[in-house]
This record gives sequence, C-alpha cells and structure tokens, in this order.
Amino acid sequence: MSRIRLEGFVFLAGFIACVPLANWLIGHVGTVCVPQGPCLIPVAPSFGGRSLTAPSGVLMIGLALVLRDLVQRRLGKWWSVGAIAVGAVLSGLIAPPAWVVASAAAFLLSELADFAVYTPLQRRGLVLAVVASSLAGLVVDSVVFLHLAFGSLDFLLGQIVGKAWMVVLSIPAIRLLRNRDARLGIQPAA
Repeated sequence: MSRIRLEGFVFLAGFIACVPLANWLIGHVGTVCVPQGPCLIPVAPSFGGRSLTAPSGVLMIGLALVLRDLVQRRLGKWWSVGAIAVGAVLSGLIAPPAWVVASAAAFLLSELADFAVYTPLQRRGLVLAVVASSLAGLVVDSVVFLHLAFGSLDFLLGQIVGKAWMVVLSIPAIRLLRNRDARLGIQPAA
C-alpha cells in the first residue's frame, strides 16, 4: 500500500472516530451540563462577564470537516461520500436518543455541503478549499443540529466559533501537507 493511500486511511479512521467522540463529548464533557441538554464549553473569552459557549461536540465536528477533505484528497471523492454515509449512520446510532435525528441529519447535510464546496476548489488551492468548505459545513451543521435538537438557535454563534477554532488550528498542518505534496509531485485523488 502506498504511503498516500495509508495516509488516506488514517484520515478516514480519524474522520469516523470524530462521530462517536462528538456524541460522547456533548453528553459528558463541559464546564456546565444543562439538564436534558448539552454539556457546554467556552469557545471565546468572556465579554461583560458572560463567555461564549457551545456544546462540547463542536470540537470534533470541526475536525471532522477538515478530515473529510483530507480523505477526499488522498482516497478520492467516492471514498469521501462513503465516509459521509458511514458517519451519518454512526451519528444516528451513537447519539443520545433525543438527538438521533438531529445528529444524523446535521452530520449528513454538513458533510455534503463541505463536499460540494471542497470538490470544485481543491485543485485551486488546498488551504482555500479546506477553509471554505469547512466554513460552509460548520454553518450548516450548527443550524441543522441546533434547530432539530433544541428547537432554538441560542448556541449558534458558539457552535460556529467552536468549530471554526478546529479549522483554524488545522491550517498549519494543511499547509505542511500541501507543501510536501507539491515537493513530491503528489496530485489529489480523483
């Protein structure tokens, strides 16, 4: 197996692992856990004594959006589509009962939005494609999940900021990958 395909399978495993981790985090890890609701974490400094918070699963979903792009880069778009399907099923199976539909729908729609933006941009520039597609996916994920799970968009800004942190933190690694690929003449998978 080539090193590139091996990297693709590592990205795929990471992507799939993000699903159960996000669902576990949202119910178990936070600075505060809302009764019958999510566990929350601060995602931005406090302003006026109140910090911006989001359900803790945002960290893994932000990372999943980036990893999905890397799966597509290394293994191709059909592997990526398959990973989205597996992730949506896992999300529905692993989510707390009250959030099954919200989790699966948000995951599926956000990853498809990510796919729709990343696919045409990937050959123009890896960093641009990852950032633009991840931003599209994280907004879709946030709106769909919050609306379906809680009937409210109260945590929307926190969700967007929390997921965006993971995208921003991934940029140095994406640049290193892009530069290494260019140096070795590696092209994205079809």
